[in-house]
Amino acid sequence: MSQAETEPRPGSAFRWNEDWAATVVGLVLIGLVLVGAIPEWLVP
Repeated sequence: MSQAETEPRPGSAFRWNEDWAATVVGLVLIGLVLVGAIPEWLVP
């Protein structure tokens, strides 16, 4: 059996997955709490 290698798309080394999405959402929530847009008790 031979394994087919997938070729990376040119110009897209960064892949958006659920780990990155969770990181961005967490940082946005922290930022909103720090600026006072949402109360601190609302974010676990």
